[in-house]
Amino acid sequence: MGRLIKFLVYVLCLCVIGLVGYAYVGPFFGVDFSAPQSEVTQPVILNAD
Repeated sequence: MGRLIKFLVYVLCLCVIGLVGYAYVGPFFGVDFSAPQSEVTQPVILNAD
């Protein structure tokens, strides 16, 4: 049982390292992580008399 838990911890560490590496190296290969931006305009009606 201990060997299975140790294996899962190693796999989890490798996945985290891979994800962080992909986040750093991705923009060099043309991957765009930025959120799409657009301007939103909404009228506000105040009922203050």
